Amino acid sequence: MLFGRTPVLPTPEEALTGRPTPSFTVPDRHTVLGNPLLGPYPQGLEVADFALGCFWGAERKFWQVPGVWTTLVGYQGGYTENPTYEEACSGRTGHTEAVRVVFDPAQVTYEQLLKLFWESHDPTQGFRQGNDVGTQYRSAIHTHSPAQAAAAEASRAAYQKVLGGSGYGTITTEILPAEGRPFYPAEAYHQQYLSDAKNPNGYCGIGGTGVSCPIGVAKAGG
Repeated sequence: MLFGRTPVLPTPEEALTGRPTPSFTVPDRHTVLGNPLLGPYPQGLEVADFALGCFWGAERKFWQVPGVWTTLVGYQGGYTENPTYEEACSGRTGHTEAVRVVFDPAQVTYEQLLKLFWESHDPTQGFRQGNDVGTQYRSAIHTHSPAQAAAAEASRAAYQKVLGGSGYGTITTEILPAEGRPFYPAEAYHQQYLSDAKNPNGYCGIGGTGVSCPIGVAKAGG
């Protein structure tokens, strides 16, 4: 993608083909939380998928939440099978950089995770977050149940009201079912990239609007 050109999502025909199996291995356990990265996960836990810009800083936001059992970063919402980081950043896979959050709903609710999601980035920027420009930085929520979909839609509507009142434009966040949109884990060096064990002073390009998202609106709207 040439510098200065407006990012454009590829069509399925234009996307890179990819490969039937990953070209790299993923670590067994979370660097910070110590739990397995890949499923199957313990009974009673739920999965949430969020994309809010560079996945390094986004993942750190979520692993710090009490009740989150594990997190991992990857590529989601595109066409290329088992993409690499370089392929995703080329803009030719259709994926966005995503964080998978595995959480205990008895300790932290999906609505609370949605609040953190909205407040941790600017969801009105389209194919960018701050200085990070590209289709891989677009905002997205991939839902795993009708309840998650309803909560996500309600929270987007509520946050749009307060953002609009603060001078921001229209939210561009995609809310789509995770079914049919595989989550492909990223390379080992991206997992928990900003942990103290790896890069405690590493780059984090995400930043919120400073506008608080009303919590509990999804339940009230349901």
